[in-house]
Amino acid sequence: MTSEAFSFAEVFSYESLVHAVSGAVGSVTAMTVFYPLDTARLRLQVDENRKSKSMPAILAEIVKEEGLRAPYRGWFPVICSLCCSNFVYFYCFHSLKASWLRSKQSAPSSDLIIGIIAGVVNVLVTTPLWVVNTRLKLQGSKFRSADIHPTSYSGILDAFVQIIRDEGVGALWNGTLPSLMLVLNPAIQFMIYEGLKRQLRKGAHKELSSLEVFIIGAVAKAIATTVTYPLQTIQSILRFGQFNESTKKSQLLTSLRTIKCLLLNRVRKYGMLGLFKGLEAKLLQTVLTAALMFLLYEKISSSTFRLMGLTNKHYKKH
Repeated sequence: MTSEAFSFAEVFSYESLVHAVSGAVGSVTAMTVFYPLDTARLRLQVDENRKSKSMPAILAEIVKEEGLRAPYRGWFPVICSLCCSNFVYFYCFHSLKASWLRSKQSAPSSDLIIGIIAGVVNVLVTTPLWVVNTRLKLQGSKFRSADIHPTSYSGILDAFVQIIRDEGVGALWNGTLPSLMLVLNPAIQFMIYEGLKRQLRKGAHKELSSLEVFIIGAVAKAIATTVTYPLQTIQSILRFGQFNESTKKSQLLTSLRTIKCLLLNRVRKYGMLGLFKGLEAKLLQTVLTAALMFLLYEKISSSTFRLMGLTNKHYKKH
């Protein structure tokens, strides 16, 4: 009974809350700084007829065709989704880790398993927000593909209402299956990040420098993104809701058959490299964003723990 009570206390603790808030604040700040890069990345993923170019060239095209505010189109819904998503992920990851390890040293295998569980919870809870923000972010864009139909949403709530009315509640979870497969992305990222952090500390309970945190955050995200990028592209296409299939097949939008179909179609049209279209933009955006996010997360959480008098305990758990 005592063991169960201890586990319950670890899950619902101030420390888990500090990790969650720090992760959410860090991610929102980092995404705001590098948001135009994400706009260019998403445009390359869903607009098949847009040629891959350098990041400045893509952004220059968007600004020229759609105005100066276009690179930040959809910023608010993305930030709302990101804030919720990272709060849930960081909270689940660190509460599960504290409950599972019980003051023992963590290992790459445990970090990976905990990361996958936290990712599954996060996907199931926050996918509707990501579907809506993908639609809003691409609304009003000038596409090269003629088969993409324009949408007209006045805001987050209106997007929810229209999607449910026109496509059904299930459409809010479009792309859930690739998203569940993509829980490997943050799981791999956290496994590498935590592993590199342990190596740099070499058993000493010390705080890493800002440069060290930035570099290992960037390395972890670069590896995770490259490994899972083809599925990220499919996820974006499904969330956008513009995948043309018959009515019968449309019920399978989140099935393995649809993922396979989309992957094969992309390979037939553009070759194997087509699966990695936009990777340069994605790496530039996601690596810089993740590195800054981890840096802010570590600084905010360590400062908060220091104020709470939990500094030593915080380092020992990692």
